[in-house]
Amino acid sequence: MGLREEFWALPNLLTMLRIVMIPGVLWFIDNSSREKSFIACILFILCAITDALDGWIARRRGLVTVIGKFLDPLADKVIVMGALVYLSAMGRVAPWLTVVLLARELGVTTLRAIAAAEGLVIQAAAMGKQKTALQLAGICFVLIYFPYRILGIDYVLNFGQVGVYTLYMSLVLSVFSAVEYFQLFLRAAEAREQAKAAKATKAAEAAEAPEGK
Repeated sequence: MGLREEFWALPNLLTMLRIVMIPGVLWFIDNSSREKSFIACILFILCAITDALDGWIARRRGLVTVIGKFLDPLADKVIVMGALVYLSAMGRVAPWLTVVLLARELGVTTLRAIAAAEGLVIQAAAMGKQKTALQLAGICFVLIYFPYRILGIDYVLNFGQVGVYTLYMSLVLSVFSAVEYFQLFLRAAEAREQAKAAKATKAAEAAEAPEGK
């Protein structure tokens, strides 16, 4: 499949749709409007749904493409980073929390790029997936932001506070998963060096064998 055909593949079209929706999410973040905040959350959820859907379609139909490998993680990072930056600007999320979360994402992304360049295969850690789930849930709550009375019970839930607490939990997993990923990177690099050393030793022994006979 050529790059032009890859561009029009359904998973990539869904990814591009997600990218197009990102400005809409940011546009509707409004501290004075419950309606706009709710719309921002709905759009964010739609972005998350298209993320899961395009990956499922790509794997099921064998449409994993070069463009998709580039666009999909780019869209994921932009939607999360963009939302956190805007939420910090609106005073809903502490700036330091946004900085730490974004620094973690950039650090792990850089490490993955280095691993790929070095030919190291590192499996995604389960903790990283849990971090992502908490992060997305936290952002959804912070996007809704306003307190709402829960149907059926006499309780008012402050979505903004719940979202921030959820992001704090995601922060803990972010740090631990980053450390875990770095350890996996070091183990993969060490294993490769040991394999090279073992191969070199075998080659040297094979070269010396005729002389010993």
